[in-house]
Amino acid sequence: MTQPPVILHSDMNNFYASVECLDNPSLRGKPMAVTGDPDARHGIILAKNYEAKKYGIATGEPLWMARQKCPDVIFTPPRYDRYIEFSQAASQIYEEYTDRVESFGLDECWLDVSESASLFGSGKEIADEIRHRVKQELGITASIGVSYNKIFAKLGSDMKKPDATTVIGAHFREKIWQLPADMLLYVGKATYAKLVKHGIHTIGDLACTDPIFLERLLGKNGIMLWSFANGFDHSPVSHTYSHRIIKTIGNSTTTPRDLVTDTDVKIILYILSESVAERMRKEHFYCRSVQVSIRDNTLFSYERQGQLPVPSCTSQAIFKKSYELYQNNRPANPVRSLGVRACKLAYMEYRQLSFLEDAAKDQRQENLERCIDQIRQRYGHYSLQRGIMLMDTALSHLDPIAEHTIYPEAFLKSQN
Repeated sequence: MTQPPVILHSDMNNFYASVECLDNPSLRGKPMAVTGDPDARHGIILAKNYEAKKYGIATGEPLWMARQKCPDVIFTPPRYDRYIEFSQAASQIYEEYTDRVESFGLDECWLDVSESASLFGSGKEIADEIRHRVKQELGITASIGVSYNKIFAKLGSDMKKPDATTVIGAHFREKIWQLPADMLLYVGKATYAKLVKHGIHTIGDLACTDPIFLERLLGKNGIMLWSFANGFDHSPVSHTYSHRIIKTIGNSTTTPRDLVTDTDVKIILYILSESVAERMRKEHFYCRSVQVSIRDNTLFSYERQGQLPVPSCTSQAIFKKSYELYQNNRPANPVRSLGVRACKLAYMEYRQLSFLEDAAKDQRQENLERCIDQIRQRYGHYSLQRGIMLMDTALSHLDPIAEHTIYPEAFLKSQN
């Protein structure tokens, strides 16, 4: 008889706030929160520690409201690069137990440890050991869910915090059906409001509702959520190395004429950025830095690279950074060719929603660009274009998809 999978979901507790308290010991034991920039109209709570939570401070609420609840709360700005460092360090720990690790945002990962029992013990034993190592080696805590599928493993990591292991096995009904339906992955506020309106309050209510009714109410997502509530999720955990051979995704072109004005440069950078971003979205990659290569009409060439505020797969973020790099490193002569490359790629099949101001803005842009992808796929690439492309149709009539260049690890090594 085939043994069921053993899936873990690790969620680092109060991740951003925990990192800030670790790096700044003066914050420990005091109510604090990582916040958006109030001057940029993003004055909300992005993450908070348990001391702040005791005062009722909630993620997403405005700073003035948090200050009313706790006048002594300490606000700190986010440091994305530091959070990425911790995320990578945690992934290195996970990969010592399995080669099947799938990221779900910076602070969460699924692990398939089905083949690891002979070396490391049961799923619960592995989860407990990982929690201990995260605490000892990184200085922060994690909660881990253990189950036979990804949805229940994720639910388990949410059920008990901080620093806890929760197992959801075959007899899951007694353990989870009484929980609110919005604890289930992909049941957001709007979906939960619709469910409650029809008397569906708990995961058990959702599981026992006629799936045909749920499909009429929520579309295909209704069937998906009904399956999740009944434990029918069979989605696999991605292989750790299945997407790592691709290190960068880039595109470059020699222009039909020398680029003299900023508008000329913007047109080409937009074309290149869109093609790179479209390929990244298709392959489920997000980049953390952007590189621009510039060659002038004397054939003098150079490259410059810069970090993004948050990992992104949007053409807007890639263009903004590449144009910034160009402006700060203008050539003395007209430009003959340009290249844009997305670097420091991270594979994420699912992107976790975030209150971090830059991440939330980038998520909205990503949703927009995915809609554009669908339109272009159906009606052709030139069916939807930026207005700037009409300023020079000869320059902008470049087939970006045909110009894709993917740089695998083997290629990069050969260049060193």
